[in-house]
Amino acid sequence: MNICDRSLLYTVDFAKFTPKQNTIYGLIIALVIISLWVASLALLLCIDTTKFPNWLIPITVVWQTFLYTGLFITAHDAMHGSVCRQHKKINNFIGTLAVLLYGFFSYRQLLKKHWLHHHHPASERDPDYHDGNTSNVIFWYFQFMKEYWSWTQFLGMTIAYNLAKYVLLISETNLLLFWIVPAILSSVQLFYFGTFLPHREPEQGYVRPHCAQTIPLPVFWSFISCYHFGYHQEHHEYSHVPWWQLPAVYKQRISLRSLKDPA
Repeated sequence: MNICDRSLLYTVDFAKFTPKQNTIYGLIIALVIISLWVASLALLLCIDTTKFPNWLIPITVVWQTFLYTGLFITAHDAMHGSVCRQHKKINNFIGTLAVLLYGFFSYRQLLKKHWLHHHHPASERDPDYHDGNTSNVIFWYFQFMKEYWSWTQFLGMTIAYNLAKYVLLISETNLLLFWIVPAILSSVQLFYFGTFLPHREPEQGYVRPHCAQTIPLPVFWSFISCYHFGYHQEHHEYSHVPWWQLPAVYKQRISLRSLKDPA
């Protein structure tokens, strides 16, 4: 067993968070996120931005960014088998579809790299980690993007962009505002709340084996910030728990800690 497979939250009742009905809930939530992203993007690409209130454009960009992040979080859950636990082919199809829509990623390649991250966090074998020399947030972000970006994705997005512009005759302004910009902003959101904050080294040093820390935001803001990805210690401890159940794991851990140490 790899050291990162061991649990530190020994008393959390993991079985409580994996009943059979979660297969249905997970699949429904994933389909809702994907459907919202498709419907929202299709609508926004068709609007006439010259007749659109200026104050509403930033709001729609933020909304689309949030849905983009949801696409990736859905794919991430699929990598852990949490979207459709009892049907592996459906689970992997949803994950493949989500990363394809997100940015023409290879689900198989992402899966390999993500498991390296879980088994070797904060090390030279961790693809999410910085180069070991500097933890500057900007440098780390570009290091992160370089690790995951590929010419295949660039080619795919270039073809899709030109088809949309010259064949479907979609406005370039719409493509930039509601497709390109939200995708970039989403990568920043995912990196900052899902990698940088949870995996930067604390002043007292990393706590092994997971080298992850929780960002204890209130549940609403945790959801808004990055689909509860800030509950990152809980995610590494119980990686098969879907994103929407992480607050319950965190709450149980805090309750158990207060019982053990009432002072």
